[in-house]
Amino acid sequence: MLDLISSAFTPFQIGLLSFPVMLVLIAFRIPLAAAMFVTGLLGTYLVAGNMRMMDSQLKTFTYGTLTNYSLSIIPLFLLMSEFAMRGGMSRALFKAAEAWLGHRRGGLAMAAIGASAGFGAVCGSSLATASAMGRVALPELQRAGYSGALSTGALAAGGTLGILIPPSVVLVVYAILAEENIEKLFTAAFIPGILAMLGYMLTVAVYTRLVPGSGNALPRMPYRDRFRALFDVWPVMVIFVLVIGGIYTGAFSPTAAAAVGVAGTALVALANRSLGWQDLKDSLLSTGRTAAMIFFIILAAGVFNSFLSSAQVPQTLANYFLEAEVSGWTILIGMLLLYLVLGTVMDSLAMIFLTVPIFIPIITQLDFGIPQAEVGIWFGILVLMSAEIGLITPPVGMNLFVINALAKGVGIGETYRGALPFVVSDILRIMILVAFPSITMGLVRLLY
Repeated sequence: MLDLISSAFTPFQIGLLSFPVMLVLIAFRIPLAAAMFVTGLLGTYLVAGNMRMMDSQLKTFTYGTLTNYSLSIIPLFLLMSEFAMRGGMSRALFKAAEAWLGHRRGGLAMAAIGASAGFGAVCGSSLATASAMGRVALPELQRAGYSGALSTGALAAGGTLGILIPPSVVLVVYAILAEENIEKLFTAAFIPGILAMLGYMLTVAVYTRLVPGSGNALPRMPYRDRFRALFDVWPVMVIFVLVIGGIYTGAFSPTAAAAVGVAGTALVALANRSLGWQDLKDSLLSTGRTAAMIFFIILAAGVFNSFLSSAQVPQTLANYFLEAEVSGWTILIGMLLLYLVLGTVMDSLAMIFLTVPIFIPIITQLDFGIPQAEVGIWFGILVLMSAEIGLITPPVGMNLFVINALAKGVGIGETYRGALPFVVSDILRIMILVAFPSITMGLVRLLY
Protein backbone atom coordinates (compact mmCIF):
# COMPACT_ATOMS: atom_id res chain seq x y z
CA MET A 1 0.00 0.00 0.00
CA LEU A 2 2.76 2.44 0.97
CA ASP A 3 4.75 1.54 -2.13
CA LEU A 4 1.66 2.19 -4.28
CA ILE A 5 1.22 5.67 -2.73
CA SER A 6 4.92 6.38 -3.20
CA SER A 7 4.76 5.58 -6.92
CA ALA A 8 1.45 7.39 -7.52
CA PHE A 9 2.47 10.77 -6.08
CA THR A 10 5.49 13.05 -6.31
CA PRO A 11 7.39 13.89 -3.09
CA PHE A 12 5.89 17.40 -3.12
CA GLN A 13 2.36 16.00 -3.41
CA ILE A 14 3.05 13.56 -0.58
CA GLY A 15 4.23 16.50 1.52
CA LEU A 16 1.01 18.42 0.87
CA LEU A 17 -1.15 15.37 1.57
CA SER A 18 0.55 14.90 4.94
CA PHE A 19 -1.28 17.95 6.36
CA PRO A 20 -4.85 16.64 5.97
CA VAL A 21 -3.68 13.22 7.16
CA MET A 22 -2.20 14.76 10.30
CA LEU A 23 -5.30 16.88 10.94
CA VAL A 24 -7.48 13.75 10.69
CA LEU A 25 -5.27 12.04 13.28
CA ILE A 26 -5.61 15.07 15.57
CA ALA A 27 -9.40 15.06 15.03
CA PHE A 28 -9.42 11.45 16.32
CA ARG A 29 -7.86 12.78 19.55
CA ILE A 30 -4.36 11.50 18.83
CA PRO A 31 -1.92 13.86 20.60
CA LEU A 32 -0.28 16.46 18.36
CA ALA A 33 3.24 15.16 19.00
CA ALA A 34 2.26 11.56 18.12
CA ALA A 35 0.39 12.72 14.99
CA MET A 36 3.38 14.75 13.78
CA PHE A 37 5.84 11.98 14.64
CA VAL A 38 3.94 9.20 12.84
CA THR A 39 3.15 11.38 9.81
CA GLY A 40 6.78 12.50 9.57
CA LEU A 41 8.17 8.97 9.73
CA LEU A 42 5.69 7.54 7.21
CA GLY A 43 6.24 10.51 4.92
CA THR A 44 10.00 10.03 5.09
CA TYR A 45 9.58 6.38 4.14
CA LEU A 46 7.35 7.28 1.20
CA VAL A 47 9.80 9.90 -0.08
CA ALA A 48 12.99 7.88 0.50
CA GLY A 49 11.52 4.49 -0.42
CA ASN A 50 13.33 2.67 2.38
CA MET A 51 13.77 2.58 6.16
CA ARG A 52 17.32 3.94 6.30
CA MET A 53 16.38 7.59 6.48
CA MET A 54 13.76 6.80 9.14
CA ASP A 55 16.37 5.02 11.26
CA SER A 56 18.81 7.89 10.80
CA GLN A 57 16.17 10.42 11.87
CA LEU A 58 15.28 8.51 15.01
CA LYS A 59 18.94 8.43 16.04
CA THR A 60 20.10 11.89 15.07
CA PHE A 61 16.98 13.88 15.95
CA THR A 62 16.50 12.30 19.36
CA TYR A 63 20.07 12.93 20.45
CA GLY A 64 20.44 16.27 18.68
CA THR A 65 17.18 17.67 20.02
CA LEU A 66 17.28 16.52 23.62
CA THR A 67 20.92 17.54 24.13
CA ASN A 68 20.41 21.05 22.73
CA TYR A 69 21.61 23.45 25.44
CA SER A 70 19.17 26.16 24.31
CA LEU A 71 16.23 23.96 25.29
CA SER A 72 17.22 24.07 28.96
CA ILE A 73 15.67 27.52 29.14
CA ILE A 74 12.18 25.99 28.76
CA PRO A 75 12.04 23.93 31.99
CA LEU A 76 13.73 26.81 33.84
CA PHE A 77 11.05 29.30 32.80
CA LEU A 78 8.35 26.73 33.58
CA LEU A 79 9.80 26.18 37.06
CA MET A 80 10.00 29.94 37.57
CA SER A 81 6.28 30.10 36.73
CA GLU A 82 5.52 27.43 39.33
CA PHE A 83 7.47 29.22 42.07
CA ALA A 84 5.96 32.59 41.11
CA MET A 85 2.43 31.18 41.42
CA ARG A 86 3.20 29.82 44.89
CA GLY A 87 5.10 32.89 46.07
CA GLY A 88 2.15 35.24 46.52
CA MET A 89 3.38 37.58 43.79
CA SER A 90 0.07 37.63 41.95
CA ARG A 91 -1.80 38.95 45.00
CA ALA A 92 0.77 41.67 45.69
CA LEU A 93 0.69 42.81 42.07
CA PHE A 94 -3.10 42.91 41.98
CA LYS A 95 -3.36 44.86 45.23
CA ALA A 96 -0.83 47.41 44.00
CA ALA A 97 -2.64 47.84 40.69
CA GLU A 98 -5.98 48.05 42.49
CA ALA A 99 -4.65 50.82 44.76
CA TRP A 100 -3.73 52.98 41.75
CA LEU A 101 -6.54 52.11 39.31
CA GLY A 102 -9.48 50.83 41.36
CA HIS A 103 -11.14 54.24 41.71
CA ARG A 104 -11.68 54.51 37.96
CA ARG A 105 -14.68 53.11 36.11
CA GLY A 106 -13.66 49.55 35.25
CA GLY A 107 -10.50 50.17 37.27
CA LEU A 108 -10.54 46.81 39.02
CA ALA A 109 -10.55 44.99 35.64
CA MET A 110 -7.73 47.32 34.51
CA ALA A 111 -5.86 46.42 37.68
CA ALA A 112 -6.24 42.72 36.89
CA ILE A 113 -4.80 43.34 33.42
CA GLY A 114 -1.90 45.40 34.76
CA ALA A 115 -1.17 42.77 37.40
CA SER A 116 -1.26 40.06 34.70
CA ALA A 117 1.38 42.00 32.76
CA GLY A 118 3.55 42.25 35.85
CA PHE A 119 3.11 38.57 36.64
CA GLY A 120 3.86 37.67 33.03
CA ALA A 121 7.23 39.41 33.46
CA VAL A 122 8.27 36.71 35.95
CA CYS A 123 6.21 33.85 34.55
CA GLY A 124 6.36 33.33 30.77
CA SER A 125 3.23 31.16 30.59
CA SER A 126 -0.23 32.30 29.57
CA LEU A 127 -2.18 29.56 31.33
CA ALA A 128 -0.18 30.02 34.55
CA THR A 129 -0.81 33.78 34.45
CA ALA A 130 -4.54 33.32 33.81
CA SER A 131 -4.85 30.72 36.57
CA ALA A 132 -2.87 32.70 39.17
CA MET A 133 -4.59 36.02 38.50
CA GLY A 134 -8.00 34.39 38.22
CA ARG A 135 -7.73 32.96 41.73
CA VAL A 136 -6.69 36.33 43.14
CA ALA A 137 -8.72 38.85 41.14
CA LEU A 138 -11.96 37.05 40.29
CA PRO A 139 -13.39 37.06 43.85
CA GLU A 140 -12.55 40.77 44.14
CA LEU A 141 -14.23 41.57 40.81
CA GLN A 142 -17.34 39.64 41.75
CA ARG A 143 -17.47 41.29 45.18
CA ALA A 144 -17.28 44.72 43.53
CA GLY A 145 -20.28 43.91 41.35
CA TYR A 146 -18.47 43.54 38.02
CA SER A 147 -20.41 41.65 35.36
CA GLY A 148 -19.46 38.06 34.68
CA ALA A 149 -18.67 38.88 31.05
CA LEU A 150 -16.26 41.73 31.82
CA SER A 151 -14.53 40.05 34.76
CA THR A 152 -13.90 36.72 33.00
CA GLY A 153 -13.13 38.32 29.62
CA ALA A 154 -10.61 40.75 31.12
CA LEU A 155 -8.86 38.01 33.10
CA ALA A 156 -8.73 35.65 30.10
CA ALA A 157 -7.27 38.44 27.93
CA GLY A 158 -4.89 39.51 30.70
CA GLY A 159 -3.60 35.96 30.89
CA THR A 160 -2.30 36.21 27.32
CA LEU A 161 0.18 38.82 28.55
CA GLY A 162 2.04 35.91 30.12
CA ILE A 163 3.43 35.06 26.67
CA LEU A 164 3.49 38.62 25.28
CA ILE A 165 5.57 40.22 28.05
CA PRO A 166 9.09 38.72 28.08
CA PRO A 167 10.17 36.16 29.12
CA SER A 168 7.97 33.92 27.00
CA VAL A 169 8.17 30.15 26.54
CA VAL A 170 6.39 30.42 23.18
CA LEU A 171 8.99 32.92 21.92
CA VAL A 172 11.76 30.53 22.98
CA VAL A 173 10.15 27.77 20.92
CA TYR A 174 9.79 30.13 17.94
CA ALA A 175 13.45 31.15 18.26
CA ILE A 176 14.53 27.51 18.14
CA LEU A 177 12.32 26.65 15.15
CA ALA A 178 13.18 29.79 13.18
CA GLU A 179 16.84 29.85 14.31
CA GLU A 180 16.49 33.43 15.56
CA ASN A 181 18.23 35.18 18.46
CA ILE A 182 16.25 34.75 21.71
CA GLU A 183 17.57 37.99 23.20
CA LYS A 184 16.48 40.05 20.20
CA LEU A 185 13.05 38.39 20.20
CA PHE A 186 12.57 39.22 23.89
CA THR A 187 13.62 42.80 23.17
CA ALA A 188 11.28 43.09 20.18
CA ALA A 189 8.34 41.73 22.22
CA PHE A 190 8.64 44.32 24.98
CA ILE A 191 6.93 47.33 23.34
CA PRO A 192 4.18 45.26 21.62
CA GLY A 193 3.53 43.62 25.00
CA ILE A 194 3.12 47.02 26.68
CA LEU A 195 0.82 48.10 23.83
CA ALA A 196 -1.25 44.97 24.42
CA MET A 197 -1.66 45.84 28.10
CA LEU A 198 -2.65 49.43 27.33
CA GLY A 199 -4.99 48.29 24.57
CA TYR A 200 -6.76 45.91 26.97
CA MET A 201 -7.14 48.69 29.54
CA LEU A 202 -8.58 51.00 26.89
CA THR A 203 -10.98 48.23 25.90
CA VAL A 204 -12.20 48.00 29.51
CA ALA A 205 -12.70 51.78 29.61
CA VAL A 206 -14.76 51.72 26.40
CA TYR A 207 -16.72 48.63 27.47
CA THR A 208 -17.77 50.08 30.84
CA ARG A 209 -19.05 53.22 29.12
CA LEU A 210 -21.01 51.30 26.51
CA VAL A 211 -22.38 48.84 29.10
CA PRO A 212 -23.25 50.90 32.21
CA GLY A 213 -23.04 49.06 35.51
CA SER A 214 -20.65 46.40 34.20
CA GLY A 215 -17.69 47.79 36.15
CA ASN A 216 -18.21 50.19 39.02
CA ALA A 217 -15.52 52.42 40.50
CA LEU A 218 -14.17 51.81 44.02
CA PRO A 219 -13.45 54.52 46.61
CA ARG A 220 -10.20 56.42 45.96
CA MET A 221 -7.33 55.23 48.18
CA PRO A 222 -5.00 57.69 49.95
CA TYR A 223 -1.55 58.06 48.39
CA ARG A 224 0.07 56.68 51.54
CA ASP A 225 -1.76 53.37 51.05
CA ARG A 226 -1.00 53.40 47.33
CA PHE A 227 2.74 53.68 47.86
CA ARG A 228 2.61 51.05 50.60
CA ALA A 229 0.93 48.63 48.19
CA LEU A 230 3.48 49.53 45.51
CA PHE A 231 6.33 48.79 47.91
CA ASP A 232 5.00 45.25 48.41
CA VAL A 233 5.79 44.33 44.79
CA TRP A 234 9.52 45.05 45.07
CA PRO A 235 10.44 41.33 44.78
CA VAL A 236 8.76 41.18 41.37
CA MET A 237 10.57 44.32 40.22
CA VAL A 238 13.93 42.96 41.41
CA ILE A 239 13.43 39.63 39.64
CA PHE A 240 12.27 41.36 36.45
CA VAL A 241 15.29 43.67 36.45
CA LEU A 242 17.66 40.77 37.09
CA VAL A 243 16.18 38.48 34.43
CA ILE A 244 15.17 40.86 31.62
CA GLY A 245 17.70 43.55 32.46
CA GLY A 246 20.42 40.93 32.59
CA ILE A 247 19.47 39.65 29.15
CA TYR A 248 19.19 43.12 27.57
CA THR A 249 22.52 44.32 28.99
CA GLY A 250 24.34 41.11 28.12
CA ALA A 251 25.14 40.34 31.77
CA PHE A 252 23.38 36.96 31.44
CA SER A 253 22.62 34.64 28.61
CA PRO A 254 18.88 33.85 28.38
CA THR A 255 19.48 30.44 29.97
CA ALA A 256 21.50 31.91 32.84
CA ALA A 257 18.86 34.61 33.31
CA ALA A 258 16.18 31.91 33.57
CA ALA A 259 18.22 30.17 36.28
CA VAL A 260 18.51 33.48 38.15
CA GLY A 261 14.75 33.89 37.84
CA VAL A 262 14.16 30.42 39.30
CA ALA A 263 16.41 31.21 42.25
CA GLY A 264 14.73 34.59 42.80
CA THR A 265 11.15 33.30 42.69
CA ALA A 266 12.10 30.37 44.94
CA LEU A 267 13.59 32.74 47.54
CA VAL A 268 10.44 34.90 47.47
CA ALA A 269 8.22 31.84 47.89
CA LEU A 270 10.39 30.60 50.78
CA ALA A 271 10.31 34.03 52.43
CA ASN A 272 6.51 34.02 52.19
CA ARG A 273 6.44 30.49 53.65
CA SER A 274 4.49 29.22 50.67
CA LEU A 275 7.02 26.71 49.34
CA GLY A 276 7.08 23.62 51.55
CA TRP A 277 8.52 20.25 50.59
CA GLN A 278 5.24 19.10 49.05
CA ASP A 279 4.96 22.36 47.07
CA LEU A 280 8.53 21.92 45.83
CA LYS A 281 7.79 18.33 44.80
CA ASP A 282 4.58 19.35 43.02
CA SER A 283 6.39 22.21 41.23
CA LEU A 284 9.16 19.93 39.99
CA LEU A 285 6.72 17.24 38.84
CA SER A 286 4.52 19.77 37.04
CA THR A 287 7.56 21.31 35.37
CA GLY A 288 8.83 17.90 34.34
CA ARG A 289 5.52 16.84 32.82
CA THR A 290 5.06 20.09 30.87
CA ALA A 291 8.68 20.19 29.69
CA ALA A 292 8.53 16.54 28.57
CA MET A 293 5.40 17.29 26.56
CA ILE A 294 7.05 20.31 24.88
CA PHE A 295 10.28 18.36 24.19
CA PHE A 296 8.34 15.52 22.58
CA ILE A 297 6.50 18.03 20.39
CA ILE A 298 9.82 19.63 19.41
CA LEU A 299 11.24 16.20 18.56
CA ALA A 300 8.14 15.27 16.53
CA ALA A 301 8.20 18.65 14.78
CA GLY A 302 11.84 18.04 13.85
CA VAL A 303 10.99 14.68 12.26
CA PHE A 304 7.95 16.10 10.47
CA ASN A 305 9.76 19.19 9.21
CA SER A 306 12.71 17.11 8.01
CA PHE A 307 10.26 15.06 5.95
CA LEU A 308 8.74 18.25 4.50
CA SER A 309 12.20 19.53 3.65
CA SER A 310 13.13 16.26 1.90
CA ALA A 311 9.85 16.51 -0.01
CA GLN A 312 10.85 20.06 -1.04
CA VAL A 313 7.61 21.55 0.30
CA PRO A 314 8.98 24.80 1.83
CA GLN A 315 11.37 25.38 -1.06
CA THR A 316 8.72 24.74 -3.73
CA LEU A 317 6.17 27.01 -2.06
CA ALA A 318 8.75 29.76 -1.62
CA ASN A 319 9.75 29.57 -5.28
CA TYR A 320 6.10 29.54 -6.34
CA PHE A 321 5.27 32.75 -4.47
CA LEU A 322 8.43 34.47 -5.70
CA GLU A 323 7.82 33.51 -9.35
CA ALA A 324 4.14 34.44 -9.12
CA GLU A 325 5.24 37.93 -8.04
CA VAL A 326 2.59 38.04 -5.33
CA SER A 327 3.03 41.02 -3.00
CA GLY A 328 4.85 40.15 0.21
CA TRP A 329 2.22 42.06 2.18
CA THR A 330 -0.53 39.92 0.65
CA ILE A 331 1.29 36.74 1.64
CA LEU A 332 1.93 38.04 5.16
CA ILE A 333 -1.71 39.03 5.68
CA GLY A 334 -2.81 35.63 4.39
CA MET A 335 -0.54 33.88 6.88
CA LEU A 336 -1.81 35.97 9.79
CA LEU A 337 -5.43 35.33 8.79
CA LEU A 338 -4.64 31.61 8.75
CA TYR A 339 -3.38 31.91 12.33
CA LEU A 340 -6.66 33.54 13.34
CA VAL A 341 -8.59 30.64 11.80
CA LEU A 342 -6.33 27.94 13.27
CA GLY A 343 -6.56 29.63 16.67
CA THR A 344 -10.23 28.66 16.92
CA VAL A 345 -9.34 24.95 16.96
CA MET A 346 -5.67 24.70 18.04
CA ASP A 347 -3.46 26.03 20.82
CA SER A 348 -0.60 28.45 20.20
CA LEU A 349 2.26 25.93 20.46
CA ALA A 350 0.57 23.56 18.01
CA MET A 351 0.12 26.35 15.46
CA ILE A 352 3.73 27.47 15.76
CA PHE A 353 5.15 23.97 15.42
CA LEU A 354 3.01 23.25 12.36
CA THR A 355 3.44 26.51 10.48
CA VAL A 356 6.71 28.25 11.31
CA PRO A 357 9.02 25.77 9.51
CA ILE A 358 6.87 26.21 6.38
CA PHE A 359 6.40 29.98 6.60
CA ILE A 360 9.91 31.09 7.59
CA PRO A 361 11.63 30.09 4.29
CA ILE A 362 8.91 32.00 2.43
CA ILE A 363 8.63 35.12 4.57
CA THR A 364 12.37 35.75 4.89
CA GLN A 365 12.73 36.00 1.10
CA LEU A 366 10.09 38.70 0.72
CA ASP A 367 10.59 42.46 0.75
CA PHE A 368 8.83 44.47 3.48
CA GLY A 369 10.96 47.59 3.36
CA ILE A 370 13.05 46.57 6.40
CA PRO A 371 16.49 44.87 6.55
CA GLN A 372 16.29 41.18 5.68
CA ALA A 373 17.88 40.21 9.02
CA GLU A 374 14.95 41.82 10.87
CA VAL A 375 12.14 40.05 9.00
CA GLY A 376 12.31 36.83 11.03
CA ILE A 377 12.17 38.70 14.35
CA TRP A 378 9.34 41.01 13.24
CA PHE A 379 7.39 38.04 11.87
CA GLY A 380 7.94 36.15 15.14
CA ILE A 381 6.23 38.92 17.14
CA LEU A 382 3.33 38.98 14.67
CA VAL A 383 3.02 35.20 14.95
CA LEU A 384 3.08 35.46 18.75
CA MET A 385 0.34 38.10 18.70
CA SER A 386 -1.79 36.08 16.27
CA ALA A 387 -1.34 32.83 18.19
CA GLU A 388 -2.22 34.64 21.42
CA ILE A 389 -5.66 35.48 20.00
CA GLY A 390 -6.35 31.75 19.84
CA LEU A 391 -6.17 31.63 23.64
CA ILE A 392 -9.30 33.78 23.93
CA THR A 393 -11.34 32.71 20.89
CA PRO A 394 -13.94 29.93 20.97
CA PRO A 395 -14.26 27.01 20.79
CA VAL A 396 -10.72 26.11 21.97
CA GLY A 397 -9.68 29.24 23.85
CA MET A 398 -7.70 27.68 26.70
CA ASN A 399 -7.67 30.85 28.82
CA LEU A 400 -11.45 31.08 28.55
CA PHE A 401 -11.86 27.60 29.99
CA VAL A 402 -9.33 28.23 32.77
CA ILE A 403 -11.07 31.42 33.92
CA ASN A 404 -14.60 30.10 33.42
CA ALA A 405 -13.80 27.07 35.59
CA LEU A 406 -12.93 29.48 38.41
CA ALA A 407 -16.00 31.70 37.87
CA LYS A 408 -18.89 29.95 39.58
CA GLY A 409 -22.25 30.93 38.16
CA VAL A 410 -20.84 32.40 34.93
CA GLY A 411 -21.75 30.48 31.77
CA ILE A 412 -19.14 29.80 29.11
CA GLY A 413 -21.24 31.77 26.61
CA GLU A 414 -21.00 34.83 28.83
CA THR A 415 -17.23 34.41 29.02
CA TYR A 416 -17.08 34.15 25.22
CA ARG A 417 -19.01 37.41 24.89
CA GLY A 418 -16.77 39.13 27.42
CA ALA A 419 -13.64 38.14 25.48
CA LEU A 420 -14.82 39.44 22.08
CA PRO A 421 -13.95 43.13 22.70
CA PHE A 422 -10.42 42.08 23.61
CA VAL A 423 -10.15 40.04 20.42
CA VAL A 424 -11.03 43.22 18.50
CA SER A 425 -8.28 45.03 20.42
CA ASP A 426 -5.82 42.29 19.46
CA ILE A 427 -6.70 42.50 15.77
CA LEU A 428 -6.33 46.29 15.73
CA ARG A 429 -2.93 46.01 17.44
CA ILE A 430 -1.70 43.45 14.90
CA MET A 431 -2.81 45.73 12.06
CA ILE A 432 -0.77 48.58 13.58
CA LEU A 433 2.32 46.37 14.03
CA VAL A 434 2.02 45.14 10.43
CA ALA A 435 1.71 48.68 9.09
CA PHE A 436 4.58 50.06 11.22
CA PRO A 437 7.36 47.46 11.69
CA SER A 438 9.54 50.09 13.41
CA ILE A 439 7.31 49.85 16.51
CA THR A 440 8.46 46.27 16.94
CA MET A 441 12.05 46.69 15.78
CA GLY A 442 12.82 50.13 17.28
CA LEU A 443 14.14 48.84 20.62
CA VAL A 444 16.13 46.09 18.91
CA ARG A 445 17.81 48.63 16.64
CA LEU A 446 18.56 50.85 19.61
CA LEU A 447 20.15 48.11 21.75
CA TYR A 448 21.79 45.99 19.04
